[in-house]
Amino acid sequence: MRARLDATDWRILKELQANGRITNVDLARKVGISPPPCLRRVRALEEAGIISGYFALLDEKSLDFQVIAFANVGLHSQSEPDLRAFENRVLAWPMVRECYMLSGETDFILKCVAPDLTAFQDFIINELTAAPNVASVKTTLVIRRVKFDPGVPITHLQKPAAGRAPRSKHG
Repeated sequence: MRARLDATDWRILKELQANGRITNVDLARKVGISPPPCLRRVRALEEAGIISGYFALLDEKSLDFQVIAFANVGLHSQSEPDLRAFENRVLAWPMVRECYMLSGETDFILKCVAPDLTAFQDFIINELTAAPNVASVKTTLVIRRVKFDPGVPITHLQKPAAGRAPRSKHG
């Protein structure tokens, strides 16, 4: 069920997504309300699970993690217990930073971050391909990041202001 958010909620989400460290006073000023109701709204968004957390985004290269790669994983069996067993194994691998189950040829895609190519290769050979139920692994190394925009495209989710029709392509 989609949450019922008003324009102020959307502005709060947009600001927090851009800067999770903004103070409540600055957030309230930017969205045009006073601090107490702003804080109540933020807490309500957190309690509803719309805001699921806050974290510091670390730069991989600055911390000497030179390799970012993706591993496409195919499994022998896609039964629910086998999927769960693989997912639990993934949760224990620190090098895997993101994991998504997919439809189509590949069962899972893993985003991996490693200090160097040797460490990544060791993980692929000794951990991933050796894991039970893994049928195939295809890896792709990242050359450079072109876009990184975490979160959701809030402007695409907002409804037009009340009384205003959306703009047509003709005018």
